[in-house]
Amino acid sequence: MRRILGLALAAATLAGVSAVGAVGAGAASSPNISRDDCTAAGGQIVSRPYAGYACALPDGTTPAIT
Repeated sequence: MRRILGLALAAATLAGVSAVGAVGAGAASSPNISRDDCTAAGGQIVSRPYAGYACALPDGTTPAIT
């Protein structure tokens, strides 16, 4: 009985950690920015291989260009 409860608790914990990780990863990704907004914020437009263009902002973030 304890073994079954332990397995159920472990599975629930892993599912919770997975959900939190997915939410955290979504929150960590940078939003898109337009070319005009990029230059207005003091950023530079850079080309990324196979990923299009991004804006290199002075704070170190690189959101994708829309």
